[in-house]
Amino acid sequence: MPTPARSRRSRRGTLSRERVLRASLVLADEGGLESLTMHAIGRRLGVQAMSLYRHVENKADLLDGLVDLVVSEVEVPMSSADWKAAMRQRAISARRVFARHPWAIGLVESRPRPGAVTLRHHEWVLGVLLEAGFSPVMAAQAYNLLDSYIYGFALQEASLTYGSPEEHAEVGQATLQRLPPDEYPHLARVAREFIEAGTEYGAGFEFGLGLILDGIERAQAEADPRDVPLGRESSRLATSTSVTD
Repeated sequence: MPTPARSRRSRRGTLSRERVLRASLVLADEGGLESLTMHAIGRRLGVQAMSLYRHVENKADLLDGLVDLVVSEVEVPMSSADWKAAMRQRAISARRVFARHPWAIGLVESRPRPGAVTLRHHEWVLGVLLEAGFSPVMAAQAYNLLDSYIYGFALQEASLTYGSPEEHAEVGQATLQRLPPDEYPHLARVAREFIEAGTEYGAGFEFGLGLILDGIERAQAEADPRDVPLGRESSRLATSTSVTD
């Protein structure tokens, strides 16, 4: 019969970076980033917190690994011959991923040392756009615009999620009661029609995405690469993909 010490050694022996990151992902999904401590991760895995440092350097390394796990869930099409279809599929998948991991919305683009999975994802997106005839500057601007929409929508959707459809309807009715039609006629009308139709906030994602993709297509067709400067507004991607020592 194994002794307690041998059992602990056995658990440590099967510990890996992948297991540490997967356990951390579950904890973050359950309680957000504030619940993500080395002691909590150790308890989840049945090991001492110090043993985790054999697989992650520190909290920053842990977060970088989590970002790669989240990004790995974003589906991209096998064929990228149609750049609009490829960007649409990626955006829809990314929104679903952030719905599963809302704590990651602000984390993905904040890491100064993106991991290999994240870098490969950037490479894929830029490759699709460049092969479609975008200039490097236009590709970066299109990528930034799409991600700004995806992250912004996901953040607002997370803040407006109230659990079950019944809870959502209750919140809607309570909001409507605070909107007297004589004082807020437009707000009251729109809120009432949304509630009656059972429309969820997320239903508008693909509508907005379509407008953005159509706008990017027009801008790309009309752009003269010599007239498009790479300014501060286009430098986010370059910053997010830089790897420092």
